Amino acid sequence: MTADDLPVIAAVDGSAHSWEALDWAAGEAARRGLPLLIVHVRSRARPTEEGKGLREAEELLAQAVLRTSRIAPGLPASTSTPRDFPSAALTSLSRDASMVVVGSRGLGGFRSLMIGSDSLATASMARCPVVVVRTGRTDDADAGPADVVAGVAADESSGAVLDFAFEAAVARPGARLRLVHGWTMFSSMLSGGPVFDSEAAAEAADRALADLTRGRHERYPQVDVVPEPVRGSASRTLVTASATAALTVVGRRKGGESLGLGLSPVAQTTVTHALGPVAVVPV
Repeated sequence: MTADDLPVIAAVDGSAHSWEALDWAAGEAARRGLPLLIVHVRSRARPTEEGKGLREAEELLAQAVLRTSRIAPGLPASTSTPRDFPSAALTSLSRDASMVVVGSRGLGGFRSLMIGSDSLATASMARCPVVVVRTGRTDDADAGPADVVAGVAADESSGAVLDFAFEAAVARPGARLRLVHGWTMFSSMLSGGPVFDSEAAAEAADRALADLTRGRHERYPQVDVVPEPVRGSASRTLVTASATAALTVVGRRKGGESLGLGLSPVAQTTVTHALGPVAVVPV
């Protein structure tokens, strides 16, 4: 298996959120021509309960495979039942995956939380992009292709975010790619740009977005790119856009080793409050 055909991993636990994550993962794998690996992480049970846990896992995965065959006939799908904490198992598997897809919440936890701790920890620590699928949104199939929206910084750290976002747009013919970049006078000053002239700072943000995408226009000529510099934090724009976007893409800063510490403020806000699927990309 090469880096170009690493599987899409879908984590399932029997909850409604995980079934929606499986549906999204199967559709994305089919769009990108990638195999699907369906994972159910088993908790560490007592030896006397091991047989029961394994049977339940096998039944759940059989349901998942059947569901996948209905959504994406012909899609290569395999299964795995590692024993570990969910986020630890998915982080380990992410080393050999193109992306990991999880539901926003699982069977456990508090219903009032907008995102579960396992989903947040996986997004914080995985070695590949993690897509958190929000439950309950109904897309209008007759509305045409939805936009892919990406939050980008005006520096080299956005390279992985842009690559993932462009590939997501290519997989959805006709979809636009909206590039949201938040800027402030302070960030302009830190980057060596205008300090007191807001109009000049806005123009500098425009140029920065143009510089980021220049080389990718040649690689992805079919993608309609819409730059959106926003004064202030990009979080509000990204959360609002997520309500209708096919996918919202944000970057995760390096160095996360525990719950939430791997997410930048923009990524944390977006993945917590988004109204549609969000991809968190290691940068």
